[in-house]
Amino acid sequence: MNWKERISIDARICHGKPCIKGTRIWVSLILDLLASGESAEAVVAEYPQITRDDVLACIAYGAEMSRERFVPIPVTSTT
Repeated sequence: MNWKERISIDARICHGKPCIKGTRIWVSLILDLLASGESAEAVVAEYPQITRDDVLACIAYGAEMSRERFVPIPVTSTT
């Protein structure tokens, strides 16, 4: 799947935040819902204007962005 076919960034829509094409649904919203334990099916049920492939495109976009940005995570000792 090519996430670029389903995700758009337009400075005039949602202040340039990445959205699912043809909607004002932020990619970050979908990723937050999935991270909180929602299933793709539940997300699509909550937002019927999107499809499972749109949800997968959000995940693919997030994966691509994680390769581009380093976020330091503190290391804690377990001993």
